[in-house]
Amino acid sequence: MRDYVYPSVYFAYFYFFLLLVGAIYFFIRSARQGYWNERSEDAKYRMLEEDETVEQASVCSESGQAEVCPTLPRS
Repeated sequence: MRDYVYPSVYFAYFYFFLLLVGAIYFFIRSARQGYWNERSEDAKYRMLEEDETVEQASVCSESGQAEVCPTLPRS
């Protein structure tokens, strides 16, 4: 009689090892590229500021008071 438990157990441990190596790889890669330094949140705040500017510009252009809104460039 053959025991089919060993191949599945070895495969499971090999799969867990591959997942662990992948996690460590992306952990090191993200740390090297600066995702966790003191300026890592700058992109988020820049996006939020751009969204506020676009919303304010659309409100000012709808109201017809472009000269009153300070963020719109006057043309």
